[in-house]
Amino acid sequence: MTEGASTPSYPLSSRNRVKRRHDRGFYDHATVHRILDASMLCHVSYVIDGQPYCTPTFFWREGTRLYWHGSSASRMLEHQAEGQKVCLTVAHLDSLVLARCGFNHSADYRAVMAFGTAYLVTDPEEKQRAIVAMVDRFFPDRTATLRPSSTQEIKATSFIAMEIEEASAKVRAKGVADDDEDYELPIYAERIPVRAVLGAPEPCPRLLDGVTRPSTLDGYSEGRLLEDALRDAYFAEYPAG
Repeated sequence: MTEGASTPSYPLSSRNRVKRRHDRGFYDHATVHRILDASMLCHVSYVIDGQPYCTPTFFWREGTRLYWHGSSASRMLEHQAEGQKVCLTVAHLDSLVLARCGFNHSADYRAVMAFGTAYLVTDPEEKQRAIVAMVDRFFPDRTATLRPSSTQEIKATSFIAMEIEEASAKVRAKGVADDDEDYELPIYAERIPVRAVLGAPEPCPRLLDGVTRPSTLDGYSEGRLLEDALRDAYFAEYPAG
């Protein structure tokens, strides 16, 4: 759905409206959030002194708010802490599309662009919650089993948050889509699915005797799609979505 009156959606503007192939555009919370929650990695774009930058970083979502973290000495975080406008993107490559002409070669994908104003998390309670969330959002209940972060580790880590002001998703999921007359040509065409699949866990060789893999990590099992594991972990931590 692109714009539904009964469905919570992000507002449309010239900034987030999908202009080319608008039929692939989605603005509803459900679609945008589902794409975001299927990833750990995002790219944050911003401008410092007229120079554009784009930084990859780990992130997570809480409702309509996004969080990411980094070193307190990071120039990126220092700049974003000043309340700068940023654009955060996530993209998933779902398939390679080989058509009957070069122009129609394509890819199936899901992507999100989210816009907002970044701010440094300074509230002690919110920062403590973020310290837990950056682990438990991906690995539910793990923080409680870990050594507590030291004062220096906490001091060295900064968190940036951004309320999503506007966002759009763009999705292609149609495989080969040739011109009608091209289907009569004796040319091979296909769709090649692309998936991020988990491998077999490799325990640390320095584990103490008797330390075993906890059942809370069962969601990250060999052969499982990463995005399925990430989504399940999200809803384990945030049941309300």
